[in-house]
Amino acid sequence: MAGTTFQTNPYDLHALLEYCHRGALQLPDFQRSWVWDEERIKSLIASVSRAFPVGALMTLDSGGQVNFKPRPVEGAPAEAKQASPQSLLLDGQQRMTSLYQVTLRSKVVETVTPKNKKVKRWFYIDIRKALDESVDREESIVGVPEDRVIRTDFGREVVTDLSSPEGEYAALMYPVSQVFDWDRWQDGFDKQWRGDEHETVRETFRTFKRQVLENFKYYRVPVISLDRSTSKEAVCVVFEKVNTGGKPLDAFELVTAMYAADGHELRKDWYGDDSTKGRHRRFVDTLRPADSEAGIIAGVGNTDFLQAVSLFYTRERRREAEQAGKQGKELPAVTGNRQALLNLPLAAYKQYEKQVERGFVQAAKFLHMLHIYRIFDLPYQSQIVPLATVIADIGDAWEHDAHRAKLVRWYWNGVFGELYGSAVESRIARDFMEVPAWLKGGPEPSTVSETIFRADRLKTMRMRLSAAYKGINALLMKEGAQDFRSGQKFDHTVFFGENVDIHHIFPQDWCKKEGIKPAVYDSIINKTPLSFRTNRIIGGVAPSEYLAKLEKGDSATPAIDPARLDGFLRSHLIDPATLRRNRFDAFMADRQKQLLRLIEQATGKPAYAGEVAEEGEDVQGDEESVEAEMTVAR
Repeated sequence: MAGTTFQTNPYDLHALLEYCHRGALQLPDFQRSWVWDEERIKSLIASVSRAFPVGALMTLDSGGQVNFKPRPVEGAPAEAKQASPQSLLLDGQQRMTSLYQVTLRSKVVETVTPKNKKVKRWFYIDIRKALDESVDREESIVGVPEDRVIRTDFGREVVTDLSSPEGEYAALMYPVSQVFDWDRWQDGFDKQWRGDEHETVRETFRTFKRQVLENFKYYRVPVISLDRSTSKEAVCVVFEKVNTGGKPLDAFELVTAMYAADGHELRKDWYGDDSTKGRHRRFVDTLRPADSEAGIIAGVGNTDFLQAVSLFYTRERRREAEQAGKQGKELPAVTGNRQALLNLPLAAYKQYEKQVERGFVQAAKFLHMLHIYRIFDLPYQSQIVPLATVIADIGDAWEHDAHRAKLVRWYWNGVFGELYGSAVESRIARDFMEVPAWLKGGPEPSTVSETIFRADRLKTMRMRLSAAYKGINALLMKEGAQDFRSGQKFDHTVFFGENVDIHHIFPQDWCKKEGIKPAVYDSIINKTPLSFRTNRIIGGVAPSEYLAKLEKGDSATPAIDPARLDGFLRSHLIDPATLRRNRFDAFMADRQKQLLRLIEQATGKPAYAGEVAEEGEDVQGDEESVEAEMTVAR
């Protein structure tokens, strides 16, 4: 008799995590070991704390014809490995592993920061912020170093000490590791805050327990259970679908469905049709070079556009509330988060769509002025949204010299502060409010005031994915760097015509022969923008050799006067004397100082050159080696 081989049931989250702890719920061994980054863990905690859905899990009952080798979730005790699992988790590994480690394991969690640093974190909920409806819940989730002490001023000043329960009680910071067992913590809390004069504080915790902690206790997760009769073919197809197939519904699709009820075709606006070029195509074609498939803003997505429109709409609502005499928490937030997109009325979309589109087009022009021409070289895709909304807000005034200079400074602070790597929704909203006010004489926006660039960061920039790495390349071209061979500056025409990219100054092959480690010679300090043809001439020989080759010339390349070639080198902030003598160490030290001055000029503030090292280790290497390092020992 035909029938379904699965059923869907809700399970208590606490019970599922206990199953992971005991080994009753394990992973099929072919699933990769992995650890979520810090920001996604915070987002997951925030969702559960508000009783928001985090998605269904999919499991396969053990004992059927599909006999995968099991292994416990990361961090489970040794006893779990000896247990025979009742079921295997096909979908939801990262969510369950993260929740297990932060709530039930009672040990520090290994994770990765937005700057790609491996760190160890304890997670806390700021009780006051969690109860403040005007504060985004994710902002109330705090990652704390392994010693549970939060410091500023490069480790010199202690802000909050949570290394003891008394410190937690005093700061009203609740450990996520105890969300399922709060009685003992509450006993200590009540004891520390005893007395009638502290009744308000004790009531605050009781409210927190009702509104936040009980959401963990009663949280239920839908689980799609494939029974043991499921065939191998079906399991393989299901696993492939849930891991790589299909794109889940996003805000754009949901808004499209809502607008369709009012007769508006949002999808047509974006994608167009046979007779109309949609907004997506217009963005792709904006400042698109003749021999390129896409312009600099081709990566702007449909939700990015809706987010920008939402910022204008929510700001208008806030202004209306202010005019009505509302204050403080009564004022609606200016935001472009997912909920704001889902609440965006069709009338508001129509009101702001043309203004916002023009902002994105002008943002492309702004980026070209900074010598950022390709999406590949764009430091942060996410920073285009606040850039476009600010420009859309102030109109043609962005082209005035004083305003443009401030915009440029704001942009580079975002890049070199590495502030747009993750969890950017609140920063985008702040920039939208703060930057226009700054242009009118107000205080510096937080993106500018919060940025601190470390001098030693230059040595660790080795990956093309680094925003600051890409930023230095653009700054060098903006400052007038000239190609070693042709002497041409890298304007738009030369950049694409000569196939310009970032290349080593001391070639890799030479560095390897000299015993210099990749971690050193692959730094941005040893790289600069050069044309493809010039890089071919450089090859893998010592700088003294390729400079002599350039000076001598050949049938295809005229000879270059040594003094003129020295000028080309200086335009890249390279000291000709150290390069000509192949003095790698002296070159690296001098160019680090010169690049640092370039960054300081762009951000308008001095870099930090102290001796306090940045927290964490650099995550380098391929994914397999990183995975091996991040696997929790059992």
